[in-house]
Amino acid sequence: MKNIYSIVIIALLLVSCGGDKKNSTENILESNSLETIRKKRGELVNEQQAIHDQIKLLDEKIKTLDTTQNVPLITTFTAKAEKFEHVLDLQGNVTTKNLLTITPEYNGILTRVYVKEGQRVKKGQLLAKIDDGGLSQQVAQLKIQSELAKTTFERQKRLWDQNIGSEIQYLQAKSTYESQQEAVSQLQQQIAKTAVKAPFSGTIDDVITEQGSVVAAGQTPLMRIVNLDEMYIEVEVPESYISNVVKGKKVEVEIPVLGKTIETKIRQASDFINPANRTFKAEIEVANKDKDIKPNLTARLKINDYTSDNAILIPQSVISENADGEQYVYVVTDKNAKGIGTVKRIIIVTGKTQGDIIEVLKNLEPGAEIVKEGARSVKDGQSVEVISYKEKGNE
Repeated sequence: MKNIYSIVIIALLLVSCGGDKKNSTENILESNSLETIRKKRGELVNEQQAIHDQIKLLDEKIKTLDTTQNVPLITTFTAKAEKFEHVLDLQGNVTTKNLLTITPEYNGILTRVYVKEGQRVKKGQLLAKIDDGGLSQQVAQLKIQSELAKTTFERQKRLWDQNIGSEIQYLQAKSTYESQQEAVSQLQQQIAKTAVKAPFSGTIDDVITEQGSVVAAGQTPLMRIVNLDEMYIEVEVPESYISNVVKGKKVEVEIPVLGKTIETKIRQASDFINPANRTFKAEIEVANKDKDIKPNLTARLKINDYTSDNAILIPQSVISENADGEQYVYVVTDKNAKGIGTVKRIIIVTGKTQGDIIEVLKNLEPGAEIVKEGARSVKDGQSVEVISYKEKGNE
């Protein structure tokens, strides 16, 4: 390179010093001779053309000797195999199966409420009482009649066992006794409905109807009971993930309001696809030892739906697409010690994405040096200079 620049300088000096003082431009101008001036101008034009031609020849020689002339500058990273865990981002709601608004089974006046809001109760505990409307008195009368029918039946049975009396008398006494027993049992079942009991252990979240109010069976809400021990998150998953979102899959649950993140699993995935929105339901179990997770809280879910132990991952920004819809990247080959190499276009097949990262499934091997910065400006077969070699993990 030094020799080339020396040749250029010497040529320019020879040209600039080629005329003696006698024929200098200043002397010609002082002569005031039009013919002499025109002649000198022609000579200078010829010299200018000669210099231009020499410079052109020198430039062409420089191009053949200097391989860094007009070579694009790029950066690269190395493709390598690593573990890839793709996650599906969804949003769900916290709920529990032990959340119930209790309604009465009997019509009448709510005579007593035995619990208060926030009170812990056990399964089967008496919560409230409804006036039975005189059923207790009816049961007392029926019990008296039932005792009489029982005595009559027992006497008739003893006679029948001794072959005394008719079979009809025995059967009538037995039927009367059994009918009385059934009537007492039915009334007792009706009276039992006037007692409102806890269906499961939990906390009284709200007392809705006050003592003394008239209530209707199956309609009037009396109180709400909740158990926060067995919480879960219900989420609707797109049908395209039905083979990957299954029971036992790992899930990362984030509850933004609480600033809490929980590692858990899917405990149930439905086999039914909702035709209205083409989704299926999944339940994710949630431990709630601190009792701070409440029903209807919003939860963000990251479900691990795909894992590869030897995935080739690259930024989506380095991928281009041709007219046929094929995706490709450029890799550097035949790189020398000065960082000069040749780019080669590789058609690739991609898989799942995670943010700006995408998995390459075919045609890219670990160790390939992929063009990063400058990937949009290079062409297949072009020489390039790698100015900053970066490993993928140090980007």
